[in-house]
Amino acid sequence: MKQSHKEATQWFDELYKEHKDRHENIPWARLAVNPLLEAYLNKTEHHHGKALVIGCGLGDDAVALEAAGYEVTAIDISQTALDVAKERFAESKVVFEKQDIFDMPECYLGYFDFVFEALTIQSLPVAFREKMIKAIADTLAPKAHLLLVAHKKEAVFKGPPWPLEDHELEWFKAFGLTQLSCELHRETSKISGTKFCNLYTKE
Repeated sequence: MKQSHKEATQWFDELYKEHKDRHENIPWARLAVNPLLEAYLNKTEHHHGKALVIGCGLGDDAVALEAAGYEVTAIDISQTALDVAKERFAESKVVFEKQDIFDMPECYLGYFDFVFEALTIQSLPVAFREKMIKAIADTLAPKAHLLLVAHKKEAVFKGPPWPLEDHELEWFKAFGLTQLSCELHRETSKISGTKFCNLYTKE
């Protein structure tokens, strides 16, 4: 039987519930801003407008964007993760919301000036990849920017996660985005030794 995206994402909340008091056991929870997002914010200016963080987890990236000057909406499929984020950053004005990227409210389509997506696309089976990339592209307003962080597929890796292949990045173009830059960052990881850090804009 074909797996639905809701079934494919159910394990996120289960993992957060299991480790809600031991965040270090959540593989992607740095408890700090993503260093590639931090580098982007440090080297660019004019951080204003509405920003979206997809798969915000425990909230560090969202709060970093807020500190840079954005009005931030941070979404996750896990209510447990959102509750922890709200508790960690109780003074923040970030809007932490439970949302499904595959079923975003109509008011969020074409709405955001900056979107940050790190490692969420690769966390779902490849069968959902094209649909998810379209869903992300649909949230960008005209002239908006998307910063994408993802592992680059270099060898066979039994997921999750499932690193992205070069040709899959063409879907961003197919759904109306133009690539402005592509950086490859080396790292030591069982998943892949390379991460993409790509910047896109919507014409």
